[in-house]
Amino acid sequence: MKSWYMIFPKSKWISIYIWVIFCILPFYFLVRTLSPIQIFVGVVLILLYFLSYYFSYHSKNGLVYMWVSFGMTLNILMTLFYGYVYLSIFTSFFIGNIKNTVGFYIMYGLHIGFTIVSIAVGYFIELESFLNQTPFIIITVVGVVILPIAIYSRNKQENLEGELESAKERIAELIIHEERQRIARDLHDTLGQKLSMIGLKSDLASRLVEKNPKAAIQEIQEIRHTARIALKEVRELVSNMKAVKLSEECIRVEQLLKAAGISYQLIGNIHQLKIPVLVENVLSMCLKEAVTNIVKHSGAKHCIIEIQQNQNEVMLMIQDDGKGINENSGIEGNGLKGMRERLEFINGTLTIEKNPGVKLTITIPLTITHQGGNVI
Repeated sequence: MKSWYMIFPKSKWISIYIWVIFCILPFYFLVRTLSPIQIFVGVVLILLYFLSYYFSYHSKNGLVYMWVSFGMTLNILMTLFYGYVYLSIFTSFFIGNIKNTVGFYIMYGLHIGFTIVSIAVGYFIELESFLNQTPFIIITVVGVVILPIAIYSRNKQENLEGELESAKERIAELIIHEERQRIARDLHDTLGQKLSMIGLKSDLASRLVEKNPKAAIQEIQEIRHTARIALKEVRELVSNMKAVKLSEECIRVEQLLKAAGISYQLIGNIHQLKIPVLVENVLSMCLKEAVTNIVKHSGAKHCIIEIQQNQNEVMLMIQDDGKGINENSGIEGNGLKGMRERLEFINGTLTIEKNPGVKLTITIPLTITHQGGNVI
């Protein structure tokens, strides 16, 4: 549960001031009484109420409901003997934070019933005092009815959003793991037998070179034929991979940045790139993750994306002029962690510079080519 004063979670200090006002009001009603005994008893009841409220937030299981019930009893006593109905607002805020659905609705219904009945009895006991407070009493009753439901619904929504986010992260991890396993299985099934055959025939050819040169030449030709078949199957495997085109991702990135009001500059011709399908897929996912972080967290006004390729490697740079990475925001631990994992899978590297925004530089080596200069 949140702290007892957290009416508005994002405005902690304002919440404290509001609760201070609520805490002072009971003593104003007590001072109006003339009897010192009544003042003493009232102060004791108020202190007991705040003590029970404190224990309500720090108790577990059934003790929570015991302290809430005790608080309701003190609400009734303060309403009947002092005409003070506003402590029920405190109880309403707490009931809204009860996580158990059954427990919430039971305490919610009891609190509404006890509050309305005690107010109705109060009108009979001290009509003039309650008539003077009628507008505030109506506001209190409305708060008792609405606040618990609003707080309970908000907490439930936040929990569901947290669970959904965790589920998305878990699904993403499982997808990456499953893709790795699938690639490993396909490569094993495709290359395992043929590489074993090439190894055996190579050993046989080395033994036949001096004894039977013709047979050795025949084995070498079969090795060459097997290697060609293996290369063809690898190419088919890579071409059948589910790929994300970098050019298509750049279009989506431009639309996202434009919608966020961030100017965009692309350096380099992505249509002239000649990179493996797997490398292009990883680059596209990294670009998407980096730009998503910029839009969500950086507060940037301008973004530069540069992509270059030479014979040995391909480089992707994403730079923004935002507020940089906050170490407590979780960005470093989630988005960038996923990028590093993808890059490690293909021996890529990620470097981060903060000055004052963020500059991400992704470098991936290009080592698998075939004759003619085209990349597998």
